[in-house]
Amino acid sequence: MTNDRDGDRDGGGVGILEVADLGVTFSTETGDVPAVRGVSLRVRPGETLALVGESGSGKSTVALAAMGLLPGNARASGRISVDGTDVVGATETKLSGLRGHTVSMVFQEPATALDPLTRVGAQIAEVVRNHRPLSAKEAAREAVALLRRVGIPDAERRASAYPFQLSGGQRQRVVIAMAIANAPSLLIADEPTTALDVTVQAEILDLLRGLTADSGTAVLLVTHNMGVVADFADRVAVMLEGEIVETGPVEAVLLRPTHEYTRRLLEAVPRLAVAEPRTGAGTGAGTGGAPASTPTPTESGAETGAETGTDAGTGTEAGTDAGTGTEADARARADAGAGTGAEAVAAGGGGVRSGVAVGGGGEGRAGREADPAVKVAGRSVDAARPIAPPVALAGRAAAGASADSPADGTAGAPADTPVVDLRDVSVRFGRGRRGVEALQGVSFTVRAGETLGLVGESGSGKSTAARVALGLVRPTSGAVSLFGTDLGRARGRGRRALLAGVGVVLQDPVASLDARMSVAECVAEPLRVHRRGMPTAERRARVADVLERVRLSRELASRGPRELSGGQRQRVSLARALVLEPRLLVADEPTSALDVSVQRTVLDVIAELQAELGFACLFVSHDLAVVQRFAQHVVVLRAGRVEERGTTATTLTHPETEYTRGLIAAVPVPDPVLQRTRRTQRQAALTTAAAAAATAAAVVVGTESRA
Repeated sequence: MTNDRDGDRDGGGVGILEVADLGVTFSTETGDVPAVRGVSLRVRPGETLALVGESGSGKSTVALAAMGLLPGNARASGRISVDGTDVVGATETKLSGLRGHTVSMVFQEPATALDPLTRVGAQIAEVVRNHRPLSAKEAAREAVALLRRVGIPDAERRASAYPFQLSGGQRQRVVIAMAIANAPSLLIADEPTTALDVTVQAEILDLLRGLTADSGTAVLLVTHNMGVVADFADRVAVMLEGEIVETGPVEAVLLRPTHEYTRRLLEAVPRLAVAEPRTGAGTGAGTGGAPASTPTPTESGAETGAETGTDAGTGTEAGTDAGTGTEADARARADAGAGTGAEAVAAGGGGVRSGVAVGGGGEGRAGREADPAVKVAGRSVDAARPIAPPVALAGRAAAGASADSPADGTAGAPADTPVVDLRDVSVRFGRGRRGVEALQGVSFTVRAGETLGLVGESGSGKSTAARVALGLVRPTSGAVSLFGTDLGRARGRGRRALLAGVGVVLQDPVASLDARMSVAECVAEPLRVHRRGMPTAERRARVADVLERVRLSRELASRGPRELSGGQRQRVSLARALVLEPRLLVADEPTSALDVSVQRTVLDVIAELQAELGFACLFVSHDLAVVQRFAQHVVVLRAGRVEERGTTATTLTHPETEYTRGLIAAVPVPDPVLQRTRRTQRQAALTTAAAAAATAAAVVVGTESRA
């Protein structure tokens, strides 16, 4: 039963989108599967309705039904009206005239929504000409104008680029340009920011907000990100197992949920805690807001450099190396601070509010007083409870068994030897002027049982650093050690034995798991490669054991990856990574595509297994709240350089650099009231920074002209 809290408000006025008693059933080999049951909703002009829920709840099916894009094995019942046009049962000719003109869609992954072999300007022009009688030249000019409108710099040149030559944020802007090309009345956005870092996400939301405000376009937002909902939506509809269980204004649903499922969803959201200074301390503007000097982690590193076509983990901006220094310096600073867990969170001046990014006073981290409590997303919590509990070492790590295991090529390594150690590593892709400095002098260490978070914008070098640790990218300079052995000097069997001690979990399990294999075969494959002499019975027992450890039933072993949910597939990837009992787990954005409850399950499983097995974890993510919850230490990368490092709780609650404060300020929090305040503060800070940059540029020009 739906908890409808809109009352008469939802019943008044004509909606651009009207859905009444919608049902969708899929025909499969094993029978009919009801995906959506009795869904009714309305979106009025200029309004944004967020459709939220776990994976498999039916929210994307509702969005596809509204576009008339359900697959051939789907049967729809009920009524869907888009700007007065009935969609259910409409002919394809009628639907084709509707799509792109009256209703448009922004998809989750722009890389698959764009034609890789066609220049982006031509793709936009094609959409324009499909619905307007323009010549090719007129459509090309309109495409350039649309690229400018969505904030892509140097639009004339970028119009001739191919999608792979643009960054993720730029590709998403191109998709938005195509969606708004013919001024639709309804825009359906299906997870439009899931794969983007926090600053690009904030920019995309600002863009959509401005476009809808200017044109009065209605938006149906499909998302699992409650922070995005709080930042962007007017109303919320919560879906569970194909039904809407609660709907109402965003403040009512997120701050005063009435359905138990909604409460559970909100409780699963990781909440970023960031300190605010005491009155009169620090450099923040106003009280408790983001400082006026909040930087602009801008697209200069995240987007502008992407046209070179290099990997997403590379950056092109030189950047300033504000937070580098030796590893000893980093450890000394961490030791001087509050340590890990509760002590680190409690250290520093003033309380803590979710996402309010301000620094402390002039004193160092060691000199800040401890506070009795902090605030996380507006809720007071006891500072004695750590946000990310330190992992208790157990099992083979505590006993030192892995250090003596010849299987990973680390026999004889001292017990205190770092699991992975990067020392002054630089990586350059390409040669000459077109070369890209992906990493510049990066150093970090991860020890047994520890989790180190690598954070930063797209193009900051996070993934490149992870690939260096995996031996997939050879450094231009510097050294990489795995388990005390120089990886650069390892060859043949020795190198292979070293890498057998490393497990990898990637962002997209669909791409990383072979669809032709069963779950059991996917998990067993590393054993076939690195344990060729293992008896079949022992291999099957090992696979069954690791599946049980990641909370997957043995009945799933015979299924294919595509028969599983997103969270189940990611746990299969985790089982595959851990089947060799590695000493290092590299997790590259392992939860970014998962809804909050599944995300929490996956992180809990990793933490439990780390406590049991004692492996080190290199955790790459753009989700600062997840990193704060999961990692004990963090390295912030900017344009290939280390910007800041330290214990996670200390670094993210008391960031020392403006860049880190800017990253934190861009993180949306699931509190609509607080998020509106934070958005206003962030935009004011960006305006101030832009004005300062313009003034500095004018001074430089004046100086040069006088010279």
